[in-house]
Amino acid sequence: MKIAVIPARGGSKRIPRKNIKLFHGKPMIAYAIDVARTSNIFDHIVVTTDDEEIAEIAKSYGAEIPFMRPSNISDDLTPTVPVISHAIKSCQEVGWFPSEVCCIYPGVPFLSASDLHKGYEILIQNKKGYTFAVTTFPSAIQRAFRRQADGSVQPFHPEFAATRTQDLELGYFDVGQFYWGHTKAWIEELNIHLNGHTLIVPEWKVVDIDTYADWERAEILYSALNTHGVI
Repeated sequence: MKIAVIPARGGSKRIPRKNIKLFHGKPMIAYAIDVARTSNIFDHIVVTTDDEEIAEIAKSYGAEIPFMRPSNISDDLTPTVPVISHAIKSCQEVGWFPSEVCCIYPGVPFLSASDLHKGYEILIQNKKGYTFAVTTFPSAIQRAFRRQADGSVQPFHPEFAATRTQDLELGYFDVGQFYWGHTKAWIEELNIHLNGHTLIVPEWKVVDIDTYADWERAEILYSALNTHGVI
């Protein structure tokens, strides 16, 4: 059995009610539910939330709410892994015993079903506990610098200050879209980045929506890609 778990608490601070705010006419969380459904991978698509309104909207788009998330793991300081671990244990209590579980974040309008399939294939083929999506930094991380109070800069790595960027190793970052994991890894609450394999996705699929400016940029990009039939 394979289960998708979408964590969507109600207390978003930087963009209030972000998980159900309309994005191109549809609640943001609906994109995560839709891509999970169209992938045809999952036996159950579960939303773990502490918020009744989010729960009702999620159900209207086809997700299941077999439990409500307790308040002690619903604040903005609670990491993802304990939330998914709790969700799995709660699913087991209702008789669902998944072998693999995919955490899909609720703000992923650019996530594709094909990436979920590729991530699952990587998880099964490798011995790591998790698989997650990454992409390259837009600039060489070895050439990064800190800015001083007077406006001057200091390189983090002075030894690379004169190195051509094309001669430097690529750096990657977690794009925060999905995390496939074996149930055992989630239950044991293993660190994802220390126990994971990766799927590289193109930069244009990556939008971190934390501010209103991020939201507006994401809507513009979505419109452009949708107009050209890319998504």
